[in-house]
Amino acid sequence: MTRLSTPEWTVAPGRTDYAAALADMEARAAAIQAGTGRERVWLIEHPPLYTAGTSADPAELLDPRFPVFDAGRGGRYTYHGPGQRVGYVQLDLAKRGRDVRAYVSALEGWVIDALALLGVAARRAEGRIGIWTDDPDGREAKIGAIGVRVKRWVTLHGFSLNVDPDMTHFSGIVPCGIAEFPVTSLAMLGKQASFAEVDRALAGAFPAFLDKLRASD
Repeated sequence: MTRLSTPEWTVAPGRTDYAAALADMEARAAAIQAGTGRERVWLIEHPPLYTAGTSADPAELLDPRFPVFDAGRGGRYTYHGPGQRVGYVQLDLAKRGRDVRAYVSALEGWVIDALALLGVAARRAEGRIGIWTDDPDGREAKIGAIGVRVKRWVTLHGFSLNVDPDMTHFSGIVPCGIAEFPVTSLAMLGKQASFAEVDRALAGAFPAFLDKLRASD
């Protein structure tokens, strides 16, 4: 069995421009595919914006109060902004099993495991991609989104986790095309976690995430 090196782990300071992030991801994906760049986990925070996935329905963009970007990933409309931890995960699936469905499941599991370390019981929901929990009123609510793209077996995009964003910003879209369930955050659940604490939880759960991706011979 091939032993793979640990991906580079990068935490960007401040807020990262979305267009610049897309260009950086594309460049890194090309380098990984060519064998000249390392796999990477890139943890960032964006200024307020909406992104449109390949299945986005224009009717679900209710109020374009922030810039709207075509993301190129799967899925519909999502919000990114201050108080939300975004993780761009760039792995070479040609070396990690060539199974996109298993990758998405493992990505969900990683965020769920990290939330458990932060004292939040989160889960998957059948038929709905993303990370779900119960809000203080007992309603099922989305605390994290998953959106991926795979190009020549190299992954782009990844996940977003609501730490303490302005929740009114989500009202400009139908988040991920799901109108019947609310969104929530760590802060709304009474968990006052810093980005540093969230990042430590993600790092703690990361080895188990990689273990779920079978290295190719």
